[in-house]
Amino acid sequence: MGLSIAGDGVPSEPDRDDFDGWRAMIKASNEGLIAVMEMLPTVPQSTVEMTSVGDVPMFVLTPDGVPDDPGQPTFLDIHGGGLVMGGGDACRVLATKAAARVRMRTWSVDYRMPPDHPYPAALDDCIAVYRRLLEVQTPDRIVVGGGSAGGNLAAALTLRARDEGLPLPGALVLLSPEADLTESGDSFQTNLGIDPVLQSSLAESIALYAGDHDLAHPYLSPLFGDFTPPF
Repeated sequence: MGLSIAGDGVPSEPDRDDFDGWRAMIKASNEGLIAVMEMLPTVPQSTVEMTSVGDVPMFVLTPDGVPDDPGQPTFLDIHGGGLVMGGGDACRVLATKAAARVRMRTWSVDYRMPPDHPYPAALDDCIAVYRRLLEVQTPDRIVVGGGSAGGNLAAALTLRARDEGLPLPGALVLLSPEADLTESGDSFQTNLGIDPVLQSSLAESIALYAGDHDLAHPYLSPLFGDFTPPF
């Protein structure tokens, strides 16, 4: 089945097993995101270096006015995008906005996503970059953050880092995190049509991301994780 277009010109979600349709929808969505984001002013500007940790691509950004010094605090940015979008050039554009907001040296993970790379690929990539960051930065000077799907991964990263015996970051910044992939909370209904970002369920994207894994597992739905101090 091919890609269909909704009446407003936005690509509609394909059938769950239509990987070509998903790839086309993701490509179109990323192109639209890039076009919109590049029209918005970015102050301060950042120098951007594309690099990698093993096979994981990432961007290192240094905003104007921030010393290019590895000792400076580092923001580990995990982009949003409904668990399937925001990679590649879109990741770079989103990272420039994140670096401008936090005005910190920023590492942004261009993590793998469905349909080709379902869970746990994205979390594996984020953990790999976090491990590398710990080699060059003390944990108390690391802030991990993200919005929506990125907020999910930032919280899941923290749980997994603890379980693997890694030092925890100094702070988390979770912006409207998709923390419950079961979508069982009342707010998914009470805020439907009110929340300016989450206009509908992410059930199809979630299914593509999670596959046959238990959605209530804390690495998928950090809401169900134990964050009780001492953490």
